[in-house]
Order: sequence, then C-alpha cells, then structure tokens
Amino acid sequence: MTQEQSGGLVRPEVSAADAEAIAREHYGIAATARELGSNQDRNYLLEEADGTRSVLRIDNPVFGDAARDAQHAAIDAYLAAGVRAASVLPGTDGALTQRWRGFAARRSTFADGEPLVDAGYFAPVVLAEFGALAAASVNALAELDHPGLDREHMWRMQHAHRETVALAGAIADEELRSRVLAAAEAADAALQPLVDALPVQAIHGDLTDDNVMGVRGADARLHPRTVLDLGDLATGWRVAELAVTASSMLHHDAERPLRVLETIAAFHRDARLSAAEARAVWPLVVLRACVLVASGWRQLEIDGANAYARERIAGEQAIFDAATALPLAEAVEQVLARLGFLGVPEGSGLRLQSAPEAPGRASAGSDTAAERLAPILPGLAALGDTAMLDPGVESEELAAGAWLAEDAEDRLASDAFARGAAAAVLPYGVYRLTRTVVDSADAAETWPIGTEIRVAPGAALEVVAPVSGEVVTSTERGVLLALADGWYLGIDGFASEVDGAVADVVGDPAARVAAGDRLGVLPEADAARSLAVTLCRSDALEGVAPPILAVEVPEPGRAQLVAPERVAAWSRFTRDPAALIGLRTRAQRDTAGDEQTRRERIFASAQERYYERPMQIERGWRHHLIDTTGRAYIDVVNNVTGLGHGHPGVADAASRQIRILNTNSRFLYRELAEYSERLLALLPEGSGLDTVLLVNSGSEAVDLALRLAQAATGRRTVVSLREAYHGWTMASDAVTTSAYDNPDALGSRPDWVHVTDVPNRFRGSYRGDAADTSIGARYAADLGADLDRLAESGREVAAFVCESVLGNAGGVLLPDGYLADVYARVRAAGGLCIADEVQVGFGRMGSSFWGFEQSGVVPDLITIAKPMGNGFPIGGVITSKRVADALSAQGQFFSSAGGNPLSCRVGIAVLDAMRDEGLQENARVVGARLADGFRALADRHSIIGPVHGEGLYLGVELVRDRETLEPAKAEAAAICERLRELGVIVLTTSERSNVLKVKPPLCLTAESADVVLAALDRVLTEGW
Repeated sequence: MTQEQSGGLVRPEVSAADAEAIAREHYGIAATARELGSNQDRNYLLEEADGTRSVLRIDNPVFGDAARDAQHAAIDAYLAAGVRAASVLPGTDGALTQRWRGFAARRSTFADGEPLVDAGYFAPVVLAEFGALAAASVNALAELDHPGLDREHMWRMQHAHRETVALAGAIADEELRSRVLAAAEAADAALQPLVDALPVQAIHGDLTDDNVMGVRGADARLHPRTVLDLGDLATGWRVAELAVTASSMLHHDAERPLRVLETIAAFHRDARLSAAEARAVWPLVVLRACVLVASGWRQLEIDGANAYARERIAGEQAIFDAATALPLAEAVEQVLARLGFLGVPEGSGLRLQSAPEAPGRASAGSDTAAERLAPILPGLAALGDTAMLDPGVESEELAAGAWLAEDAEDRLASDAFARGAAAAVLPYGVYRLTRTVVDSADAAETWPIGTEIRVAPGAALEVVAPVSGEVVTSTERGVLLALADGWYLGIDGFASEVDGAVADVVGDPAARVAAGDRLGVLPEADAARSLAVTLCRSDALEGVAPPILAVEVPEPGRAQLVAPERVAAWSRFTRDPAALIGLRTRAQRDTAGDEQTRRERIFASAQERYYERPMQIERGWRHHLIDTTGRAYIDVVNNVTGLGHGHPGVADAASRQIRILNTNSRFLYRELAEYSERLLALLPEGSGLDTVLLVNSGSEAVDLALRLAQAATGRRTVVSLREAYHGWTMASDAVTTSAYDNPDALGSRPDWVHVTDVPNRFRGSYRGDAADTSIGARYAADLGADLDRLAESGREVAAFVCESVLGNAGGVLLPDGYLADVYARVRAAGGLCIADEVQVGFGRMGSSFWGFEQSGVVPDLITIAKPMGNGFPIGGVITSKRVADALSAQGQFFSSAGGNPLSCRVGIAVLDAMRDEGLQENARVVGARLADGFRALADRHSIIGPVHGEGLYLGVELVRDRETLEPAKAEAAAICERLRELGVIVLTTSERSNVLKVKPPLCLTAESADVVLAALDRVLTEGW
C-alpha cells in the first residue's frame, strides 16, 4: 500500500528559492516564487519582472508519469470541448514534465480571476454554474481513455468509506469522530445497492471551489470559469464528479444545505442522471464530507506545519455539518424531487407506489359528498357536523393579524364548536399562516405532514381503525399500523387498547386489525381533544436515524410540520390521509412558478416584475408580506400602503360604504366635502390653498396639475428636473426625465417641456455638505438663467414641477434654500409651482406632514396619491380656487371614480388611522433609528456611500468607490436578491439603480427595523 493509499501525504521539501531555481534552469525565466496552498504537493506562483505570471507545481513523488500524461490528455479534451483549463507549458527542452532532484515539476498558465473557496455566499446562479461546469467536465472526458487513469488514490469516491474508517482515528474530537463514522456507515449502506448501476468514466475528481478560478460577471458576482489542478484525475463514477462539486458548495451557506440542489439540477440538465445516480448523489456528498474531515485531521497529524490544511479544517467541518443537517433519506428524496424522478427506492432504481385506499367506502371526493369522520370516529356524526378549518395564508378567518396569536388555531376550532360543529379539522398539506413567524431570516415550519382533528369537549368517543393493517406500535399516545405496499398509518392522541405485545410481531395474524376494529377511546373531557393522523412511507420511519425523528414532535394529537424548503421531500414521504378518514383532500403546493408562467403568457414585456425568482404574495399585515408557503417578509418598499397592509379600519370603511352607496362626484353626498376639508386642514396655516380635485392615481394628479397650471397662466412651457419621475400618462410622462424609466427620456421630451439640472448635492453639477448654503443658490441661479432664456425665446414658463424631496433619486434632500429661491424665481417669471408629494408626502418625512415643509415653502399646486387610500386608488390635486377655476375655460372637470363616496370614505379612514396610531411620529422615530443604523453599517462596509432622506423615506446609496461614487448597480440588484432570501423586501431606485429605497409602511416597528439592519449587515459581510 502506498503512502497515499494509507491516508496522508507529506508535501515535497521544495522551497521558494528552489522554485525560482527550477523556473530559471528548466523554463528559462527569471521569476519570484510565492507559495500557494496544497494538501499533498507544492505549488508556487511565479511572477516575472514584466508581470507575467505562471504556476509551478512540484508533484508528490507518489504520482507517476502515466498519471501526469493522462492529466495532459484531459486538459486537451477540456480545451477541445470549450472547457477553460490551465494549460501545461513545456520546458526549454520541450517536455511538459521536468525533473529536478528526483521531483517532477510542471509549469502551467496562470488563470486570471479570483479564488472562489473563500468567496462567501454563492447566489443560485453561481451554484447552478458550478453544476453546469461539472456536467461539462464529464461530457468532455466521457471518451477519454488513457492508462494513467487506472490509478488508486484516497480521493476516489469508490474508496471514501474505507478511507474515512482508516483515517477517523486522527480526529481528536471524540464526538465528531463518532458522527463522522456513523454518517459514513449510513451513506455507504445507501450507496451499496447502487454501485453496479453507476456509470464509470474519466473524471476530474476534485472539481471544487478550490480548483476553479472565478471571474466577476456583469452582476458583480464571482462566477466559475477556469478549471485547475487535475491531480485527482482517474476513472470513477460519473456522478462522483457532481457529488464532489456539490459538496464544496455547502460551506458557502452552511445553514441552508438544500440550496445546493441548484448545482445538482444544473448538472442533470446538461448531463442527465439515471435514477441510480440521482439516488447516489447525496450519499456521495456525505461520504466526501466525511473523508474531507478525516483526512484534514490526518494531514495535520503527519504535517502539522501545513498552514493550508489547518486553514481548511473549519471549512471541511462546515461541509460535513451541512451535508448531515438533514436525514440522509430525506436529502435523497429532495434530490429525486428536484430532478423530477417519481417512485420510491427499490434495488438500484425506483418503483411507482400507490397510496392506500379504503375499499368499499363511499368517497368524500366530490364537492357534494358530506365530509364525516365516521371511518375513524364512528360516534361523532350523532354529535354534529365536521368543520373544515382554514389556517391558510388566504384564510378569511385570520384577518387583522389574528394569525399572530399563539392560540390562533385553538380559536379557529373553538369558533367552529360554537357554531355547532362536533369536530374541526386542520387539513394535511395546507400551509398554515398560524405558524408563520415574522422578523425572521428563516421560514417557519408551516406545512403539516398529517391531518389534525380537533374534537369538541364532551363524551368519550371510540377510535377505530379506518383501514386494515398490522399493529406495529401501541402506546398510551396512539397506534401505528403497517398497511399494504410499504405505508404506515399513525393515529396519535389517544391511549391505544390494542395489545402492545404485538408491536414486534408484524406479519403475525394476532397483530392484524380490520377496518372498523376498535383501537381505543378518546376520553371524555371538558376541553377540546385532538387526534393527528399521518400516512407515511416506511422509509421515513425505518433505519438507524429515520427521517421522521428529524421533524419536531408536538404535543399528543397535533400534526408535525416542516418548513417550506422540506416540503418537496415530505410530500413524497407522506400522503394526505383524507380519503381514509372520510374527508376531501385540500393539500397545497407552492405555485409561484406556475403563476409566473401564467403571467408571462398574458403580460407585455414592458410590464415590470420584482426578483429573478419571485415569490407569490397573497397576504399582507402591517409591514409584513406573506407568500403562499407562509413565509413572512419585512416590506421595506410599499409606500402605497402607508398604514400597513390589511388595515382593518380601511377594510371596514370600504366594506361598509360599498354596501350603502357608491356613485360619482356629480351627485351630492357628504363624503366628498368631508374628505376634502380633512385634507385642507392638514396644510400649513395661511397656505391660501383651498380647493381639492380628486382623481385615481398619482399620474392622473400630475397630469391634472399640469393642465391646471397651463390653463391658469395661459402658457404651455413646464420646467422639470432632470432624473425625475412623475407618472405614466401622456402629460406626466412628458415631465418624467428619468433615463432609468426611459433611456431616451432627455431626447424625447415634447417641445413644451424644458429640463433643468437636478439639485443633487451628491451627484449633481454642484456638490458639497448639507451646511453649504451656496449649493442651493447656485442650482437656483442656473434655473433662473434657464427661465430668462425661455422668456427670451417666447416660451414663458407656465409651471415648475418637482418632488419636494428627490424621491426617484432615493430620498435625496434638496439643498438648503433651493426650493424657496426657485419658487420665487418661477413666480417672478409668471409661473406656478407644483409640488409632487405623491411619494414623499403624507407624514412620511416624520418631522413634517408634507415634504415641501422641509424647505419652508408653500406651492401653488400639490399632487398627492399613493398613501391616500392605503392601496385603494386615490389621487388628488390641492390648489387655490383661482387656479382651479381657470380649468372651466377648457370645459368641465369630471372623474368617474375620483372623489366617489367609496374612495372618500377610504381616504377619511386613512387619515383617522394616521392620527390615532401616531404614524407620522413613528416615521420620525423609527426612520431615525434606521438612518443611524445604515450610517453605522457604512463604517464597516465601504460599499455604502451616502445615506439619503429623512423619516421613512430613506435611500442607501451603494458605490464601488466613495471618492468617485461609481455606482454599484449590479451589486445593489444582487444584494436585494439576497435580502429577499433573508426575509427582507427592498428594491433599488435612482437613475443609476444603485440606491436601496427604504420607504416602508409607516407602521414599521423598531424591532423590524433592527432585523432589516442585521440582514443588510449579514449580506454585506457574507456576500450576495
């Protein structure tokens, strides 16, 4: 047995000075050498005086020339197939392998890029690219045949179990050693039935994040590019190439091992796996992790000075912990589900398995059939009906945050009992909103793997077997029945009367019960009682560490639940027992992908969507959004719902009014004047603004304001700021100058629009500190010059329109004095001033209700919309009667839905809630907390540049360089994707799309704000 085969190699004694001598003597170059890491060889980076770099590798003596020649042939195969690989450079004598003092030396081209092994978090696209690279590797090497491939070494996955056992003694941590050996045994046992069915070919054998060089993509992420180090090239299982690659992905987000399914799926797309290979993937991942840990400890034992090996210990431990975080059988099911394989493991393949049926029983499958629990509780029907509870994301019974109560499920059942139900059922497979957790980076366990029956207080009830089976377990907690074809039925929550002695006698007639046979009694009680019924595959219950034990066990009679990411496996391990107990199935699955496909069929390409892989949002409450799996997100972008989602006051007002009256504003009714008066009362005293015109949106409001200004002045020219957004109607789009929304915005404005410089003291023509009052004056002077030129050319100004705070720029506050100076100049020129408050007004600034109050001015027209209806479409213009009356010269003003009783009543409810709930003050306090937190993060993360805004309209600008302010646009988009994974919804804004826009509902709490800050800190620390 060679030293390598015995589990550990001492690296060749070759120094940096030796490497420089080899370069000089054998390659004819003068270079400095710097050592690179390796477990078994010596690698040096050679750099010549002109900056040319190459890599010198001194092979461990155990490797022969045949192995080296095979590696050279593999590189040729890679390059022929388009797989980037570092080429071997010949020496001065033309040979690829050079000899130096008994050692074999080779020099390779230097692969430009960045190392990937310590790159932190990998995004899904990067994980998939590694899988595609592994597939490209096996495809390129599929026909390679070389004598040097037939070699034995410790890293061949065929030997992983043997090597782990041999090396485990070096693991000084006794508990870790025990875990590693147990995991290796289980993985090897799962692998053995598959061995003969696994295809064999030439494989790289070590295609990991440590042997691939990465390059920065347009998305600013590191992407795998160039394959390095073929030292483990040999004949091996084709699927082992994938397993080795996949295992190296695990430590990049060790808390979420199932993310590596991206890698596996991408491999399968390009190099289709057989059923045997799909089943082998995770056992091989585990074995690779085991041998990594064991060999790492062994390497330190024999080569304690190997700093590279010492540094890798923690990463190898993280890989092992992630690989074994889920039960092996569950991880295998996850792979099969992701790849679309059907059936259960059998032999080296899969067989289809049908769920048990209840023969001879009337089906409850039709909508007209009554749902009874007679098959399990025959005495229940005489006591009353069975109610099917809805604890799901869209449940009407869980409005107004009722789902957050710890006893929410108990209340649902109690309400059903109060309506006369004898039992209430929480169905199998319905994602439970009642289990959703807010302010968490992780999704909660929301998907029940069993049906939960709540029985009303009362008399004792007999529990019977709903189907025939063999008793496997009988306890004071319930009974487990073995059914046909590898299924088990568990009934939990009652004391079984079946002879417990039969538990170990499966197959014995004495252990058999028939459908309808008595199992025990649900005792009489003054409180509700519960039964949990679970239909489960045998392989979820069997083995040394059955998967069912990795699912938290609740109190008796309650269903077990799993997190959404585990549903793919547990929907295979289990089936809905509804048909067996007289119910209809209601099981759910995540349909976000289907919904996205549906949208794509009917949407235009110009219609935007959020996220690369959007979640399906079907509920909101306050500042939280909940997707269809019960995953909660902190909503940091929805300034439309200023009060927060699902506000009961708004909902009640809309419901009440629409039942009474909804017509148009040409009729006389109370609500229109009441709402208008409430709006006017919010203006600064002495504003002179006394008229309200109501429409349906911000775009319409801006459109109307422009029309009013032109009518009142008899002029057409409107001055708008560069980089502004005001809406999508013909007129509001005309004054929208944002190149982000329209790349040709500046070149396509109509002749009545004049674009002036945006007063951005961070990125505009004049920059400086907030205290520098000259900045605003200079911008205002430039605008004044524009007004003079317009007048000289016969284009007198009708209006100047701008946001009171530069919302589209990410909440950039206007320079001190700017707006007052500009308003004075515009009015002196005979124009009117329009304040677009659609985004920044309505209490969002915290210190003031209106954004224009920040500048100490009063506009001639105010446009408002988004938060007015808390999601209900309301918009408006506030102005003076003098300006408004000018519109009569152009005809009558009318909006079919603007100002109708329904929208007015909703608007009044919003104003009531803002006042009663102190939301403007909350915006001030929580906004300051967020802003301080973002600025503190900037001290630790150089990517954070200026933090803009005030209150709860903030912008966190991300830059690549704080001096040049180069926008980190790609990084910002990627950071938003990662934040979504951590339960925070934030998106980008600004002309450069590099500002994180922070404009949440005004009810955002300090606790949620802290979670947002922690999530951003984590992303900027770990990567995106």
